[in-house]
Amino acid sequence: MSTEHSGLPRGIDHVGVTVPDINAAIRFLEEAFGAVALYRNVTRTKPQKGPETEKILGLPQGTAVIEMCMMALGHGPGIELFEMKGPDQREAARPCDWGLQHFAVYVDDIHAACHRFQKAGGTLLTEPQGQPSLEAAPGNMFCYGRTPWGMIVELISTPHQERFNDIAPMDRYQPPPRATPNKGSDA
Repeated sequence: MSTEHSGLPRGIDHVGVTVPDINAAIRFLEEAFGAVALYRNVTRTKPQKGPETEKILGLPQGTAVIEMCMMALGHGPGIELFEMKGPDQREAARPCDWGLQHFAVYVDDIHAACHRFQKAGGTLLTEPQGQPSLEAAPGNMFCYGRTPWGMIVELISTPHQERFNDIAPMDRYQPPPRATPNKGSDA
């Protein structure tokens, strides 16, 4: 059996997000999306800083990684939260700025998901609305919102994917249904 691989990715493993307050961000993701904090691989008692850290992460000189926490979010890529302190930090990017502009979470009930998002401290940019163009179908909806730290998140539900899957070279990924919570959890 060969151990050679093509070098092609399996898919997205995680999305890294820098936040101003990691504990507040963890609480928001738990309350809004039922996310689970898996582990903290950098802590306040042992931050990562110095020339090697700056080089590895492409950070401006003098920036320190104060904490890092890997979060699980249903059946999809993880969210790796970073709290950093350093010179020349800026607020969250706008969707028109270059680079990662948002991540999307798949939900089965967009209205309930939007309610959770707001209750956790997020702000909806609009009410949920129907998907446009090829993604339009009964129940296919989306809504963008802003996290308490200003990052954009899309809530999306596309139970009917036939129109775009029929013309695409492969089916668009859709996370499997979430497991039923146990022990009285609403995650």
